[in-house]
Amino acid sequence: MLCIYQPADMGEGELLRQILAERHIHCHLSGQYLQGAMGELPAHGLLGLWVPAEDAELARELIHSWQQAEPMMPDSDEPEQQPEHEPLA
Repeated sequence: MLCIYQPADMGEGELLRQILAERHIHCHLSGQYLQGAMGELPAHGLLGLWVPAEDAELARELIHSWQQAEPMMPDSDEPEQQPEHEPLA
């Protein structure tokens, strides 16, 4: 297993782990239980995404692709219509 990426936080780590799992790449997120010991440990570099060596290149490509992705915006410039709600009595 190779450590291919160090996520900034648990949210990013879990999201990337799920992206890799969807492509059938076995992935281990290390350091997730160290997050509670922040007063005793350095604040960065605790998390790591580990994959089998044969999947490392594809996993790095998928992570790079995710990092380069741009959010999709609605086609219309008009604000979305909000449903009207009756006031609470």
